[in-house]
Amino acid sequence: MDTFEIRTADPLDEDVSGLVRLHLEFGRASSPPEDAHALEVDELLDPSIMLFAAHSDDEVLGVGALKEIDGDHAEIKTMHTVEGARGRGVGRAMLDHLLAEARHRGYRRVSLETGSMDVFAPARSLYRGAGFAPCDPFGEYRSSPNSVYMTLWIDEAV
Repeated sequence: MDTFEIRTADPLDEDVSGLVRLHLEFGRASSPPEDAHALEVDELLDPSIMLFAAHSDDEVLGVGALKEIDGDHAEIKTMHTVEGARGRGVGRAMLDHLLAEARHRGYRRVSLETGSMDVFAPARSLYRGAGFAPCDPFGEYRSSPNSVYMTLWIDEAV
């Protein structure tokens, strides 16, 4: 695994917002509009969301966000690693960081939505490897063949 640092990120930072836009393009290219749930850059300014970025020197390698649903439940959002850094442990390190932040904030459950298409298989594998299990739609999501919903009870985290 490469050396990088994960720290709080400003969604308006040029490098971070550029990666968020790549994340949006990636998801929208593979998901029908009604099932594209990625957040826009300005939506990441919501105080219920904490955005983080993985940095190696001056380069942003990945992003990930934690959105509060309620006092016990948070959602993983905006997980994306730049193509050139994939396979280097950035995604798992970001996920571990988000889960540690969830624990620190006292959440008991962390959930997520990702695509059901083949292009999202690596993401689903990452989440399964961290102990996430399939669940019903949560929050404002609805059942869809294009979405996979997963959840993790914090005390069960791998």
